[in-house]
Amino acid sequence: MNTDTKQPAWLPMAAYLAVCIIWGSTYLAISFAVKTLPPLLMVGLRFTVAGSLLLGWCLLRGERLPGAKTLIQSAITGFLLLFIGNGGVSWAEVNLASGLAAIIVAALPLWMVLFDKTHWQESFSSAKVIFGLLLGFAGVVFLVTVGGDAIHFSLRNTAQLSAFLVLIVATMSWAAGSIYSKRNPVPGSTFIKVSLQMLSAGLGLLLASVLVGDWSRISWHNVSNSSWTGLVYLIIFGSLVGYLSYIYVLSVWPAARVGTYAYVNPVVAVFLGAFIGSEPMSLWHFVGLAIILTGVMLVNSKQFGKGRISPTLAARKT
Repeated sequence: MNTDTKQPAWLPMAAYLAVCIIWGSTYLAISFAVKTLPPLLMVGLRFTVAGSLLLGWCLLRGERLPGAKTLIQSAITGFLLLFIGNGGVSWAEVNLASGLAAIIVAALPLWMVLFDKTHWQESFSSAKVIFGLLLGFAGVVFLVTVGGDAIHFSLRNTAQLSAFLVLIVATMSWAAGSIYSKRNPVPGSTFIKVSLQMLSAGLGLLLASVLVGDWSRISWHNVSNSSWTGLVYLIIFGSLVGYLSYIYVLSVWPAARVGTYAYVNPVVAVFLGAFIGSEPMSLWHFVGLAIILTGVMLVNSKQFGKGRISPTLAARKT
């Protein structure tokens, strides 16, 4: 993206706010979309369409498809980040409120530290990082135990417990995919690689939806307007506008400053879920979120102090 030409002074802030609001709102959009669309089918359509649009735009600009190595790496990254990561979030939101899902996903950087073996010595020699990890995970446990009744969640509810466990696996997969992508750089433009990640994950999810019988069970005329609206919003805003805004603001602002969007997203998700989705919102949501984000801030304190962004914060791209 060319940033040499003079840009309006308000544009970077507008792009940053777009990332904060759009990516925070995707949790609610997912909850609307999976009301009457099977989750695997829904997220498969989302990434297949978004990936096709982005790839077509890249090819129209004269970019060329990369070699086999980039294709394979993009497919693996797409599987970890989008197939398991976003697919898991979408599946979990059938039984979990969108605001609660966003708060649990906010613990993503904690998993990153646990999986980033190359930095274990540095991370686990820091009392601040260790305390941040313990505090952040304690926030998740606190939220789903002490705060359970207030947030309409129960570990005794089999469907909710399964959704919670799938959401944890999805978050872990995001962390693993982030590390894999960072440790295995390959040639090719960012937009091409992301489009291939979306397409590989989207097609894989559509195949998975066939295997679990979604296509045979779905009644298309019973799909609600709110589900279609949620899907279209996820394609256009969540996967395209939000990502392009992120890439732009990252090119003109310090990475650590851009990375603060990850602290805003769950707050946006909770408020939108309450005021638009009629989801529960209580003090316990914000106590749990405050504990988790305090842990995340402690874990990421070194990266922010050096003006860098945690690879995990950069992983939430679509």
